[in-house]
Amino acid sequence: MKDTVTGCSVEHAMHLLGGRWRLLLVSFLIDGPKRFNELRRILPGISQRMLTLDLRALETAGLVSRTVYPTTPVRVEYALTEDGMRLKTVVAAVQDFGRWLKQRRPAPGSSPGLRGSPSADSTRSPDRRPAG
Repeated sequence: MKDTVTGCSVEHAMHLLGGRWRLLLVSFLIDGPKRFNELRRILPGISQRMLTLDLRALETAGLVSRTVYPTTPVRVEYALTEDGMRLKTVVAAVQDFGRWLKQRRPAPGSSPGLRGSPSADSTRSPDRRPAG
């Protein structure tokens, strides 16, 4: 895994779980093992290549196990490992936050994002650091 810039545990977790699909994959695997094509049906927007790469990354991290059954055609199932099941609380927290975002109405004149009003955003500089 890549080194983190800040050494922060949140950054370390986001290196693994960041992106569009990985936490979603984990959320569907919490319910039990799934076959590759089942995951593709659940997530119709994901390409076969991206699904393969993300499942491999989660498997390499020890969060997902891959079981190949010697049948014709070959059957492959993906399941969360014991370590992967530790993400249940993370998924639950993100689900709660997502429900809150869906219910929330933006204040008049503000952008729909989380950063606040457009005028406040234009005065911020993410690269500016305090002197010293």
